[in-house]
Amino acid sequence: MQRSAIIHKTAADLPVPPNLADYAATCADFSWDAARAELAGLPGGGLNIAHEAVERHVQGPLRDRTAFRFLGEASVRDLSFGELSQLTSRFANVLQTLGVRRGERVFVLTGRIPELYIAVLGGLKAGCVVSPLFSAFGPEPIATRLNIGEGAVLVTTDLLYERKVAKLRDRLPTLRHVLLVGDDNEGDEGGSEHAVTDIAGTHDLATLMAQAADHFDTAATQPEDLALLHFTSGTTGTPKGAMHVHGAVVTHWATGRYALDLHPDDVFWCTADPGWVTGTSYGIIAPLLHGVTSIVDVAEFDAERWYRILQQQRVTIWYTAPTAIRMLMKAGPELARGFSFPRLRFVASVGEPLNPEAVWWGQEVLGKPIHDNWWQTETGGIMIANLPALDIKPGSMGRPLPGVQAAIVRQREGGGVEVVDAPDEEGELALRRGWPSMLRGYLNNEERYRKCFAGDWYLTGDLARRDADGYYWFVGRSDDVIKSAGHLIGPFEVESALMEHPAVAEAGVIGKPDDMVGEVVKAFVSLKQGVEPSEALRKELLGHARKKLGAAVAPKEIDFLPVLPRTRSGKIMRRLLKARELGLPEGDTSTLEAGA
Repeated sequence: MQRSAIIHKTAADLPVPPNLADYAATCADFSWDAARAELAGLPGGGLNIAHEAVERHVQGPLRDRTAFRFLGEASVRDLSFGELSQLTSRFANVLQTLGVRRGERVFVLTGRIPELYIAVLGGLKAGCVVSPLFSAFGPEPIATRLNIGEGAVLVTTDLLYERKVAKLRDRLPTLRHVLLVGDDNEGDEGGSEHAVTDIAGTHDLATLMAQAADHFDTAATQPEDLALLHFTSGTTGTPKGAMHVHGAVVTHWATGRYALDLHPDDVFWCTADPGWVTGTSYGIIAPLLHGVTSIVDVAEFDAERWYRILQQQRVTIWYTAPTAIRMLMKAGPELARGFSFPRLRFVASVGEPLNPEAVWWGQEVLGKPIHDNWWQTETGGIMIANLPALDIKPGSMGRPLPGVQAAIVRQREGGGVEVVDAPDEEGELALRRGWPSMLRGYLNNEERYRKCFAGDWYLTGDLARRDADGYYWFVGRSDDVIKSAGHLIGPFEVESALMEHPAVAEAGVIGKPDDMVGEVVKAFVSLKQGVEPSEALRKELLGHARKKLGAAVAPKEIDFLPVLPRTRSGKIMRRLLKARELGLPEGDTSTLEAGA
């Protein structure tokens, strides 16, 4: 197939009429108030995510439709909307029986098992603030997030509790209740015997659920009531808790309709883990809002298994990550051609910029191009996307969705920003305030939140350009946050873990470009006096970091340096470490400490 700069598409080319066929007309007519009117709402103007996602469906024909299909290693479990309503009500009643109040924080640390989805929706139904955590996190990131979020309840499995939480329990002063799920639910060996339920505040979730009533009156939350807490890593300091409200559900509905083109009869598969914002917004909420069936694979990535799922489950809409696409590309086109996907009509990707080669690979191997889109933890939902009925420019982020006003801005002398009108000029990507899922703050960090805005503009921290056709193109990050396999990793958190090792004097961490995962975490370490670098010590430090942080966050490479480059004020110059590692110009070194 001859490749061009544009993959041309129109609504007439699609097997199902798209929800957005005329981009200009839809954008002109769109209003967030009209989108809100598509939802049921609660009496008195209230709004609750769980009510919109589950309860409003169960009185009608969708009650018996499959909401989630969980694919285990050797079994399949379907949950209908009606069953999901009953189970989430039971969980809400469990919280109420334990004395958990509206607004308190419920953390969920499990694999992609039914209890995760039930706890998230049940917690929202009860009016609690819910925060799913990535199960591959190590003990330190888990403890940090629980303490920042003042977690009152933790839902987790026996194995994860034993390995990652139990030894830190005395460091979690706000944690009153741990609800344990038997590891047989995740396919692990052994039964659901709990060895730790005799510890105060530790309970067997299955027992409590069996005793709970299956009806619960949804908490009368308001649109601006806090609903979700998603943690995003920064370059300095501890992770930031981005606060999202129940009103965000309007964005979830609109983006599910326009960016993912969800229709009632779709079978949808979002491969993201709910421990990350994509897995919550689009692995849980958006598909439920549109009454579609979602596939959930409890297993880890396997190329052949993924192709088999696409074929056997007759997936129509597939939302995945660039890392997964690159891994499928690495497995070779022959493997894909052993399967067929006649119902697959739309493939989208998010997490990091998708290179043009991957977009074309989808067209040539899957028969569908990959539609990249862009958003952040802070935006709560998709903001810019390559849409089903519009041309794709491989390598671009796409165009702003209806209701989203984007611009390229530059800092103005004396403060504030100015909008760059000329096409193809680089600057910072900014979004005008007003979309419903915009973060309402960083928990206990108002100063950092204020820095995200310049007047009416939310400053994304991403450098980009806009071409003459209104397509946006990612250039790079304006800070040091590392994007690895779609995960945002803060260097400070990794550096802190390394410095807990008795041999380490200081550490600096960067993201190193990698063809498979986007970036890998690389650490530079200087050792304490009298400690000599060795291969054995390198392996020991890698193991130490992996134990503390988990495999997804820990560095994959460590280099020893006599001294790390730092400014005269003592700040490690990660920019300089990265430039030296990649052979790039070092730029301004006027603030560099002598001898570094």
